[in-house]
Amino acid sequence: MSRDSIDLNADLGEGFGRWTLTDDERLLTVVTSANVACGFHAGDAPTMRRVCELAAERGVTIGAQVSYRDLAGFGRRAMDVPAAELAAEVAYQIGALEVFARAAGSRVSYVKPHGALYNRVVRDGEQAAAVVEGVLLAGRALPVLGLPGSRLHEAAAAAGLPPVPEAFGDRAYRADGSLLPRGQEGAVVSDPGEVVERSVSMARTGTVTAHDGTVVPVGARSLCLHGDTPGAVELARRVRAGLEAAGIRVEAFA
Repeated sequence: MSRDSIDLNADLGEGFGRWTLTDDERLLTVVTSANVACGFHAGDAPTMRRVCELAAERGVTIGAQVSYRDLAGFGRRAMDVPAAELAAEVAYQIGALEVFARAAGSRVSYVKPHGALYNRVVRDGEQAAAVVEGVLLAGRALPVLGLPGSRLHEAAAAAGLPPVPEAFGDRAYRADGSLLPRGQEGAVVSDPGEVVERSVSMARTGTVTAHDGTVVPVGARSLCLHGDTPGAVELARRVRAGLEAAGIRVEAFA
């Protein structure tokens, strides 16, 4: 499914204390949606507040990037969390970010899982249902950003939450539409020209070529670029310029 417009999102606020990873200020001049770390894989209260203020000033939509409680592993380690506990922790993270979003004159407009949780809820129905329960527990029927065809999107739709399909310009895909695990060679696409080409192609054709050459449908409403990628700001600028040069409007989905 081709589109004449698409959202461009990035993971932001991924620092803690004196340690910073993402160039939030400059990325917020490029993206239309900000997936803000809520303290479980990265982020702390001052960082969340600052990113929300910057996003609100620049008209960038704020989303809660929820994670397993895993600061040491940056939320990328597999964890087994009981469903009730996960639901409560998802609600907790959304609520924390909502305080700072509202104080900045904005609000949390969507939810996106991070890292190991993102990949887990592609296939794990119980964990997917727990994430959805957490969104509902937080008090609003927020859109849920994730891979098309995932168990997360099935659970979201069943609960009345809008599922928003997402694609990745800088990540390699498997033939089944899932992401190639980061531990495998070629999982992260590092060539800027290739990332731009893939991003434009996904927006125009609704498909991406998987690692094995299979053409995979993605139907993305939003494209993600990782804020922790080396040269992330310049890459985001090139992707946006490429999309606009192809006649594709870059605008928030929420």
